[in-house]
Amino acid sequence: MARKRLGDILVESGIITQEQLQQALQEQKKSKLKLGDHLLQAGYITEQQLIEILEFQLGIPHVSLFRYKLDSSLASIVPEDIAKRYLLVPLKKEGDRLTVAMVDPMDYFAIDELRMSTGFTIVPAIATRDEVQRAIVRMYGMQDSVNELMEGMNAAAEIEEAEITDEDSPIVRLVNQMFEQAVHLRASDIHIDPQEDGIRIRYRIDGLMRTERVLPRHMIGILTARLKIIANLNIAERRIPQDGRFQMNVVFREIDVRISTLPTIYGEKIVMRLLDLTNALLEIDKLGLTKRNLAVFQELISRPNGIILATGPTGSGKSSTLYAVLQHLNKDSVNIITVEDPVEYQLEGVNQVQVNANIGMTFSSALRSILRQDPDIVMVGEIRDTETAEIAIRAALTGHLVLSTLHTNDAVSSLTRLIDMGIPPFLLGSSINGILAQRLVRRICKDCMEEYVPGDHEKEIFEQRGIKIDKLWRGKGCGSCSLTGYRGRLAVHEVFKMDNQLRQMLTRNYPTSEYKKYAMKNGMILLFDDGLIKVRQGLTTMDEIFRIAVNE
Repeated sequence: MARKRLGDILVESGIITQEQLQQALQEQKKSKLKLGDHLLQAGYITEQQLIEILEFQLGIPHVSLFRYKLDSSLASIVPEDIAKRYLLVPLKKEGDRLTVAMVDPMDYFAIDELRMSTGFTIVPAIATRDEVQRAIVRMYGMQDSVNELMEGMNAAAEIEEAEITDEDSPIVRLVNQMFEQAVHLRASDIHIDPQEDGIRIRYRIDGLMRTERVLPRHMIGILTARLKIIANLNIAERRIPQDGRFQMNVVFREIDVRISTLPTIYGEKIVMRLLDLTNALLEIDKLGLTKRNLAVFQELISRPNGIILATGPTGSGKSSTLYAVLQHLNKDSVNIITVEDPVEYQLEGVNQVQVNANIGMTFSSALRSILRQDPDIVMVGEIRDTETAEIAIRAALTGHLVLSTLHTNDAVSSLTRLIDMGIPPFLLGSSINGILAQRLVRRICKDCMEEYVPGDHEKEIFEQRGIKIDKLWRGKGCGSCSLTGYRGRLAVHEVFKMDNQLRQMLTRNYPTSEYKKYAMKNGMILLFDDGLIKVRQGLTTMDEIFRIAVNE
């Protein structure tokens, strides 16, 4: 195989320009990623383009691993650590030739090391990163650990401490493999659900739940014990819920895990939220706001005082948005203090306070103390009660910029919610700058995206907004997206800006529908309409928009 450089091949093929290559090579030195990975991350190329170029230019075959029947006997030839380090998986053995699927078939160091460690001539094939990572989990995955654990448990009914603390024990390997699989699948949560017929291991991927494995029911005790040991929870206590958090390194990435246990009739249900600390924080302009919404939102957060609320249900990305705002406002000249439950990401230069209800450190009591700490900007994790709302409003009226979240369905109904809490309408008008409502929708998979002619119903919905459409996009389903047609998520927004007319309407106690009508007349884009804009741009589908918003 001719040892051509990837950058030169991409420039020759016209996929990227020489200038883009030079810029990528400069930035690559800082990121320490391989060139191919950096180009993918920067958005210069797609994974599908990279595969096609290597396939046609260098004659490296492309293999789809999603339905490929892996030969588990090859796991003894290629060690697991090499497979994980270089992201490769052995496919077949023919005489002295070993065919290996690789994410980077031009990684000659990997090929040379594999040739020396196995004694075979290596024949590289190319596959997507996701498919290789999943194939590694399938080939070196949980089943061996489960089988070994089953044999050990048959021999001894009692759980010994060595079983759940020894790094080489089957339960420790099983738990580690469970986390690895979750990271490879880009899961945000792991659910361990004890049921009558077994333990369901479920992952939340792009907002939707998926069962990945069912374990024997009698393994719940040792599995729960191992997870409690990691999280430093009380192993002996099984009657009341427990919460904790821990950090672990999974596939060379630092993951922060929040764990919650809940006793059920079949054992303790465990839910773990995974936070990837390596790429957690977004820039303001990467939040997916349209040009108009971004301009309005930037104007709101640039004000020296007042309240800005982010609203939406649990898991709609409100906290990520507020962290992006804090990062944007975080300068040496301002004092920023947050009170959170829990502190999800640690921001350098920001004073973050953790709520602890057991010792009386609630949102309201912490907020009262924070106001004596001379802050410029205060973030309150959530307004849950009247007392917190009142202190936040008082802070906003005395010259502080206050950021917080509220659980409401849209931006305007936040006003009604706060009035229901007992906040006088004239105070809301004086203190609130604006409200951002948001939801997360699944993004169409770039690798299997296809155009289609929209149906009459879809055309009618766009025509109601005065938009004519001839084509839309959807995902066919491929190995990269597990045949779902979606990969990743993006946000749709609704930005409500308070003005003098709205303040007068509030003091006169107008119904909520009137605030919405006025705001729309002045340019506010509803959640559903913002979703339609993103459908027309080919970012998501109509099905996703109907899942999260109502056509009003």
